[in-house]
Amino acid sequence: MSRIGNAPIAIPKGVKIQTEGQTIGVEGPKGKLSFVVPDPISFAIEDQVISFKRPNDQRTVRALHGMARAMTNNMVVGCSEGFKRTLEIIGVGYRATVKGRNIDLTLGFSHPISYPLPDGVDAEVDKEGKLHLSSANKALLGSVAADIRRYRPPEPYKGKGVRYQGERIIRKEGKARGKK
Repeated sequence: MSRIGNAPIAIPKGVKIQTEGQTIGVEGPKGKLSFVVPDPISFAIEDQVISFKRPNDQRTVRALHGMARAMTNNMVVGCSEGFKRTLEIIGVGYRATVKGRNIDLTLGFSHPISYPLPDGVDAEVDKEGKLHLSSANKALLGSVAADIRRYRPPEPYKGKGVRYQGERIIRKEGKARGKK
């Protein structure tokens, strides 16, 4: 059984924590985030360390305990270091360009796709055609990366499409030639 909720969170230098009731606000060099801690879970900040406590060992309370700690840790890491996600665009003529707050995707459709970036997510394309996304909010970053991948997921025959960096695609063999 996981004990994630029991682990304390060290607050790095340059990160400020504000609390108001059950709301934790984190502000750092990469951004500002907040999270409402679920009701049965309590937290305390002492000596640049945040710790979470639960009132009992019910299954739902244990789950909320671990989730509250993980969400707060993601906010602290995101506001201090930030998160990155890289998408590889593979295919002849497939490309991405960043124009202002939009990502223009050419993925083999009869029309280009324009994806508006939400506030808090930045994008850049390198010379190899990789799309680098960065944000302080881990959940938002994952959602944006999944949305972009969903336009043209990698197909198993040639491997063309949009994939996460390091994602392994299980390849299939094409139709076997007829044997006479």
